[in-house]
Amino acid sequence: MPREWVINSYDGFESLQLQDCDRQEPGEGEVRLRIEAFSLNWGDMDLMLDHYSFSFSSFPARVGIEAAGTVEAIGPAVQGIEVGQRYCTLPYFYDRRGVSAETVLIDQRYLALAPAGLTHIESASIWMQYMTAYFPIIEIAKANPATNILVPAGTSTAGNSALQIGRSTGANLIATTRHARNREYLTASGASHVYVDDGETDLAEFLLEVTNGEGIHASFDPVGGDFMNRYGPALAPNAILVMYGLLSGTFPEVPFVPMLQSNAWLHPYSLFNYVQDPESCARGVAFVHSGIEHGDLVPRIDRVFAMEEYIDAWRYLGNDRTTYGKVVVDVLGD
Repeated sequence: MPREWVINSYDGFESLQLQDCDRQEPGEGEVRLRIEAFSLNWGDMDLMLDHYSFSFSSFPARVGIEAAGTVEAIGPAVQGIEVGQRYCTLPYFYDRRGVSAETVLIDQRYLALAPAGLTHIESASIWMQYMTAYFPIIEIAKANPATNILVPAGTSTAGNSALQIGRSTGANLIATTRHARNREYLTASGASHVYVDDGETDLAEFLLEVTNGEGIHASFDPVGGDFMNRYGPALAPNAILVMYGLLSGTFPEVPFVPMLQSNAWLHPYSLFNYVQDPESCARGVAFVHSGIEHGDLVPRIDRVFAMEEYIDAWRYLGNDRTTYGKVVVDVLGD
């Protein structure tokens, strides 16, 4: 029988249990994947503590938003997907049907063909990070060589994806990090400038300096707390502040006066809204496929764990890592 990792209460990843599960038949519009690998994401960790923007409808529940696998069966009305092909799951709210298992049923709408040339590990690592960054950088900020974009937490997978995507447009990208050791990695990923948040340099002053006094046209901000207030004085006219996370644990303190003075916009952002719209989802998928094909987007894997090591993988993700990239569970065990 296939196996699955399930959670029975909001007690975090330490309460996950590995158990057998049934191999179910797909319903109308559904596809069954034999999962080959799945990735860990911070949103899943928050969900297991009921700190996410959604909650499980009931328990037991599986977690995991991002996987790659081979099509085993297709349900009625499924079109364009063949048994034996490798597909990837797209980020959406999966409720109790996460991908932390050896088999999963998923609506055809939330599948994308695995890019040619990538391994199953790499294929399971790309969609959350690149799709999350694509819409704010390309469609909201409309990045181009005249655009100054602030990318806080640049070593995060979404932040680093924003750097790679922004680099392909020629935008001026300013990454922030807490550690000077990350400077080389951020520059290689696409950052034009790196702000090391060590308390020695004022962030707004730094931004004005590296933009020749123009300020930033957009931010891709996962921090929250007082962070927006710190760069508020460096907003360019009509700047767009994209808020997509709460690394600080609290909602952002909005810099109202600087925003009034610059006619800026605050844009709370969830990728789910774009994935659920067929046209915007198709644009994002096409961009990721093209970026990988042309070498603009290069997935980086930090560490791979076996299926039985799922809890260890979460412990590792929660550490203060000195390496970069996605943490992935290899279900095949190759």
